[in-house]
Amino acid sequence: MPVDKSVGMLRRPEHPQQATFLELFFDLVFIFTLNTVVTLLVQDLHRPEIADRRVVLNNIGETLLSFLPLVWIWVMTAWTTSRFNPLCPPVQAVVVFTMVGALIMSATMPSAFGQDSLIFASVYVLIQWGRSAFFTVVMRGHVLGQVHLRELIWFSVSAVPWIAGGLINGPPRDMLWLSAIAIDYAVSLLGWPVPGVGRSRTTAWATATEHLAERYRQFLIITLGESILVIGRAYARPALFNPSRTAAVGISFAITVLLWRIYFYRAGQILAQAITWSADRVRLGRVAGWANLAMVFGVLLTSTGYELVIKDPLGEVRPGWLLVVFGGPALYLAGRAAFEHIVFGRISPPRLIGIAVLGVVGAFMIGLPPVVVLLASALVLCGIAVADAVRAHGKPLEEPSPPH
Repeated sequence: MPVDKSVGMLRRPEHPQQATFLELFFDLVFIFTLNTVVTLLVQDLHRPEIADRRVVLNNIGETLLSFLPLVWIWVMTAWTTSRFNPLCPPVQAVVVFTMVGALIMSATMPSAFGQDSLIFASVYVLIQWGRSAFFTVVMRGHVLGQVHLRELIWFSVSAVPWIAGGLINGPPRDMLWLSAIAIDYAVSLLGWPVPGVGRSRTTAWATATEHLAERYRQFLIITLGESILVIGRAYARPALFNPSRTAAVGISFAITVLLWRIYFYRAGQILAQAITWSADRVRLGRVAGWANLAMVFGVLLTSTGYELVIKDPLGEVRPGWLLVVFGGPALYLAGRAAFEHIVFGRISPPRLIGIAVLGVVGAFMIGLPPVVVLLASALVLCGIAVADAVRAHGKPLEEPSPPH
């Protein structure tokens, strides 16, 4: 395809920066993906035979490892629709193709480290390699054609451990897949460097800041929405109006509201403006992306804690439960602290204090009812939200001041 035609596929600065219906449609697949992750984590942590902490961590590690390639698919698709016009039929075809593949991967996640490992890995490779190959061809002669050629080369490299891991059973698979996803993430940070050619200097954060900021914000929103789904699903069981389960539901919902409040006030509202004002959009944009993904993982772990506690609010707390009930909010706060540094050039002390308190309090929760453990986590988050409100009371809305 000639360049003068292919450039018509590009997203222009004058195009609306809001997410299109196609992109929101694409996100629907990830509601299923997120729900699958939480279901697997709950199963891992609820098995009676996993008193061994090493087994707990191994199970959680495999579940999160199977989620990482799906996260990367979402990120690469967000970059694609930030560079290319989602209203263009070829771009729509690529996104729909990706949706189908992501759905298959999500459906095979429960057996990704078993009988469906080769399917899981092969579909991932096909999605990433196929998208890069398509845009390499249609954008040849354009700078983005070179960008996607670099991506194609590196996805071909990581395809080797992905496929090899799908063919091998046991611990070697974990190491192969871990090395494969590490390659995919690392070369992106380095600009997809190719020996003798150099690295890519083109990034969507430099040209579509507002759009990418909105897409990452929407990913966090669907993750928070999935946590509401978890609460409702866990509550809609026998003994619906049991007082202890009802209390656990109320606390879980309050935590979700607090997570939303801590994110959006105020840094979450002005992320795009902060990155636009920055002298280094690319660096800050990448940090913002990683911070948002850390918060997504934090919400997923927190949601897992919801279901565990709602199912058995007065039972026995296991070490793995503490990991998600306190570790989830702590990871979320860590991402949010980095996020605040991006927008305001500072790290808020209440977030660091909150992380420390969650760690200390969690160490003394063994033996207490799960609903009390969940309440302790909620109180820490409530303290952070109150500290934010007190600091902002009576003051004008703060303008972004990104670090230099």
